[in-house]
Amino acid sequence: MSNASDSQGGESRVEVLDQAVIRFAGDSGDGMQITGNQFTTTSAILGNDLATFPDFPAEIRAPAGTVPGVSGFQVRISSFDIHTPGDRPDVLVAMNPAALKVNIKDLKPGGIVIINTDSFTRGELAKAKYESNPLEDSSLDGYRVVQVKLTTLTKETLKDSGLDQKTILRCKNFFALGIVYWLYHRPLETTIRWLEKEFGEKKKRPEIAAANVACLKGGYNYADITGIFQTTYEVPKAKLPPGTYRNIQGNAALSLGLVAASKLSGLQLFLGSYPITPASDILHQLSAYKNFGVITFQAEDEIAAVCAAIGASYAGCLGLTTTSGPGIALKSEAMNLAVIVELPLIIVNVQRGGPSTGLPTKTEQSDLLQVLYGRNGDSPIPVLAASTPSNCFDCAVEAARVAVKYMTPVVLLSDGYLANGAEPWRLPKIEDLPEIPVRKATADDAGWFEPYLRDQETLARPWAVPGTPGLHHRVGGLEKADVTGDVSYDPDNHERMTWLRHNKVEGIAKDIAPLEVHGDENAKLLVLGWGSTEGAITGAVNRAQKKGLSVARAHLRWINPFPANLEGILKRHEIVLIPEMNTGQLSLIIQGKFVKKVESLTKIKGQPFTTTEILDRIEALLG
Repeated sequence: MSNASDSQGGESRVEVLDQAVIRFAGDSGDGMQITGNQFTTTSAILGNDLATFPDFPAEIRAPAGTVPGVSGFQVRISSFDIHTPGDRPDVLVAMNPAALKVNIKDLKPGGIVIINTDSFTRGELAKAKYESNPLEDSSLDGYRVVQVKLTTLTKETLKDSGLDQKTILRCKNFFALGIVYWLYHRPLETTIRWLEKEFGEKKKRPEIAAANVACLKGGYNYADITGIFQTTYEVPKAKLPPGTYRNIQGNAALSLGLVAASKLSGLQLFLGSYPITPASDILHQLSAYKNFGVITFQAEDEIAAVCAAIGASYAGCLGLTTTSGPGIALKSEAMNLAVIVELPLIIVNVQRGGPSTGLPTKTEQSDLLQVLYGRNGDSPIPVLAASTPSNCFDCAVEAARVAVKYMTPVVLLSDGYLANGAEPWRLPKIEDLPEIPVRKATADDAGWFEPYLRDQETLARPWAVPGTPGLHHRVGGLEKADVTGDVSYDPDNHERMTWLRHNKVEGIAKDIAPLEVHGDENAKLLVLGWGSTEGAITGAVNRAQKKGLSVARAHLRWINPFPANLEGILKRHEIVLIPEMNTGQLSLIIQGKFVKKVESLTKIKGQPFTTTEILDRIEALLG
């Protein structure tokens, strides 16, 4: 949807759009993530709503020019509220043949493809497995092809810079960015300030900053002077609720949420972690928050990391461990220790493609059954899932609240799509964040101290910090006697303790918000989701409702326990569709628990759902 306005300089007309999707793609050494992030930051400052999808290879340095080495960054900017980074790009920047081959199939018909023609040599075409040159055959018919000699122009721009050729070639991504800035009427100042700070101040390489600034301006002026575009585009600012906003990624929001939980509870935050993609950024970010009393410990392995976090909880801290699916496999025995000793612990699982090492830089929702049931014995753990990058903040605070109130480990699920994606986040007011009450046993509770004498409302046991006079008690992995906490092999006691732990987790349902249905509560079709599918589901259902289809949506934050009103909601809808980036794990659970037949829509490609994929299934189910 667009409308034309006055032309620019008499050479190109300006078209006002309500949204645009741009994808930058190139070799993993071409700086596409930096380029995409700079376009995103500039658009956020201009007031656009936005959503991003970084996509990069798992190899640290895949063979240059090959299809496996392609790195991409997609950003969607808009003048209205959006929920996904877009299904298909309007503009594709392809830095080499491999980037073109991987991404051209996604470009909208009639879309713009900006190509670095210098890279389309016989050798580079062979690396990308092209049998013919797409610039010379008819394979790009149907697109608006803009051929730019990016490498040559970058060299010409920096011929007097004194930099070596390798360093000069690394600047061509900013020449490309300058072109796209001109195409979408983006100012250069934000990126220039970032370059001067990042390279000039932090890295003490002002010559690198100057070179990239020169290329950024060079690309902008090249597009202006040469008239390579007959039309340029403007995307007005979005009408967002008033407040202070920042552009934030999921891992950053989750980190800030954990620090906020520490302050709201008055507990010192301790992170025991082992680096693993895509969760490592949480360790990196929290390590910079020593001024907030945060302690970070990079352990030698996943087992040591979670055990250290349990030890911190035992000592009275807010214990935290972060990982991905392979790390959960290693942590499972220690997670069970936290279950049986009943200590608060937050386990963050930023999911990625599996099994084994699988697809470490791609996204999936394939760990749901693992975190629910991947431990020996009956070992219930509360599980909640974040749904957007900014929602990671709220879920981190909620995970901490439940962990300390119910004296239980809690699993918080994110995934690679949320961790690396970004969106505008309205900063919450401190006074609007509720405190997290914490009650630790004191010397006043001494005498006949009973470490497993439970609170009648929550079934939580007392939190007794070591060294508190009179609160001596036993901890460990052996079964505990009810109330006293002594080691017990009594069969009746084991059954009673198993049900107590089970009922404690089930009781959390009364302490979480009811599930909200968006749309007609009696619609024929309900789209039920969890985790990062929310954006695509929201977009699909909104479009389906505009077509007059009888469809509503609901999205689960809590998966164990389910919201208390879920069963009633399921009964009201004839058809329930559950989209998941796995083989149908939530569908299996829903059908087993509620004896409700559901329609499962699965995608296991390491890529998030598009709105169109879900809309197509909605339309098929409703005839």
